[in-house]
Amino acid sequence: MVHFSFAGVEFAALVPGALGWPARRALLVADLHLEKASFYAAGGQMLPPYDTHATLRELAALVESTRAQEIWCLGDSFHDAKGCERLADETCALLRRLTSSTRWTWIAGNHDAAATRLADHCGGVVVEEAEVDGLLLRHEADPAETRPELSGHFHPKLRLSLKGRNVARRCFVATATKLILPAFGALTGGLDAGHPAIRAAIAGRPAEALIPLADRLLRFPIAA
Repeated sequence: MVHFSFAGVEFAALVPGALGWPARRALLVADLHLEKASFYAAGGQMLPPYDTHATLRELAALVESTRAQEIWCLGDSFHDAKGCERLADETCALLRRLTSSTRWTWIAGNHDAAATRLADHCGGVVVEEAEVDGLLLRHEADPAETRPELSGHFHPKLRLSLKGRNVARRCFVATATKLILPAFGALTGGLDAGHPAIRAAIAGRPAEALIPLADRLLRFPIAA
C-alpha cells in the first residue's frame, strides 16, 4: 500500500489494482467483470470457471487487511447483466458476505448498465454515478468534466521493454483532475496507457501511469 495525493485527497494505491481511501475507510475497484468465463462458455468458448471466485477472494483479502467499511465498484462489475444470476452457490455466498458487511455501492458500467436487479441478487445498492466528498465517481471518464473524477472502463496497462523483455503491468492513469483505475478482475485484458482512447478520455492533458509496488509508487510520464 503506497499513499499518494490526488485532488488534495490522500489515497493508497494497492498492488492488485485497488484504491484505498483512508479517510473514509473505503476501497474502490473497477472492472471486476465477474462471470466473464461463464458468459463465454455459454457461447462455446470454454474458459476455466474460477475467475469470479478468484477476484472476490482477492477483494475479500483486501477488505480484511485494510479494514474497509465502504466499497465502491466503478462499473462493469459483472461481464453482463445476468452474470449475478449465474454465480455458483459458494461464490454467491462470498459476495453476499462482502456486500452485507460493508456499505457496498455498484456504479453502473456499459457491461452492466441494465443490471437493475443486481442489488436484489447480490446485495449493495446500484447508482449511475456518485459525488463523494467533492469527487465524482463514475464508470467512464468524461473529457469535458473539469471536477476531480475517478473512473475505470479502459483497463489501463503500462507496457515496457526491459532488457529485451516486454513487460505489461496494470496501472492507474492520473492527471491533475482525473484518475483512471486499472481493471481489478482476474480475467480482464488491458489497454495501453498511452492509447488514443485513453488520451481522448483525459482530453490530452499531461498524464502519468502509476504502478504501485509494496514500498513505493512508480511514475511514468505518458507520451502525448
